[in-house]
Amino acid sequence: MIIRSATYIKGAAKYEQCIVSNVPQIAVAGKSNVGKSSFINYLVNDGKLARTSKLPGRTRLINYFLINDGDETEFILADLPGYGFAKVSDAEKLKWADLLEKYLAKERELKHVFFLVDIRHDPTKDDVTMYNYLFKNNVPFTIIATKADKISKSQVKNRIRSIANYLHVGESNLIAVSSLNKTGKEAVLDRIAKVLQAHLNAELCD
Repeated sequence: MIIRSATYIKGAAKYEQCIVSNVPQIAVAGKSNVGKSSFINYLVNDGKLARTSKLPGRTRLINYFLINDGDETEFILADLPGYGFAKVSDAEKLKWADLLEKYLAKERELKHVFFLVDIRHDPTKDDVTMYNYLFKNNVPFTIIATKADKISKSQVKNRIRSIANYLHVGESNLIAVSSLNKTGKEAVLDRIAKVLQAHLNAELCD
C-alpha cells in the first residue's frame, strides 16, 4: 500500500454536515492529545496536513481527507474529535460525543477504525468506553499504540502485551507507532491495504 496523495476535503461540526459519498472511509479515533494529528501526518507523508497541538481538544470537528484521489486504492480518512480531557465546556464535550456516536453508528462507508492509545499508559476509562462501543457494535478496528519513541525499544513489547491484556485483545491487533522514530507505518499501511481489498471483494460479491 502506497499513499500517493492526501487532500483536505472539509470539516463537519455536526452529523448533518458529514460527507455523503460511496468512497470507503477509515477513521482515526482516540483521546485528546494522544497524537492523532501526528499519526495522520506521518501516515500520509505530510507534516502539515492535520493540525497538531500540545493543547488537548484541538480537533473539534470530523475532518475529512481524501487519500489517493482517483486511484483504485482511494479512500477517505476521517479524523474524529478527541474525547476525554479538553479545556472546553461540558456542553461542547456533549456536542463532540453526539457527533462521534452518530458517525460511528450511522456511517455506512466506515470500513475500519484506527483506535489510538498512549503506549506509555494503560487505557483510560474513556478508552475502555470507546473499545467497548467498537466491540459491541461490530466496528472493525486496530489499536494503534502511539508515542513509542517515549519508551525504550525493550519496553515496547511489554507495553503492547500489557495493553492487549488490559483490553482482552490479541497482540496482533496492536501496532506500535512513532512518528518521530518513523516506525510502525508499514504495518499500518498493510492493514489499510487489507481493509480496502476486503471492501473490493465484498463489492464484487454483491
